[in-house]
Amino acid sequence: MLHITDAEYLSDYRVRVVFNNGREGVADIRPMIFDEKPQSVFAHLKDLAVSRQFAIEHGTLCWPGDVDVAPEYIYFLTFRDDESLRELFEEWGYIQSPVAV
Repeated sequence: MLHITDAEYLSDYRVRVVFNNGREGVADIRPMIFDEKPQSVFAHLKDLAVSRQFAIEHGTLCWPGDVDVAPEYIYFLTFRDDESLRELFEEWGYIQSPVAV
């Protein structure tokens, strides 16, 4: 089971994260804040001061207001450009598999 073991806010909605599988990188959390519907539970994270106020609880990032996000989604945001993980991200439902023509 994937867990976040360490995290540090860098700047501009970017968080350095370390996962229990040994991988680490920088998650850009803007898509979960800005690409969702305006009434999204993540909308209040647009405030940079609030977006910095996370803690790691039970292996995931949690913000004030009982807002947390699956570590798998943070993993996706961190490594979404890694083609070697494409099949995994398809399996998790974060990206679509290419349509056969």
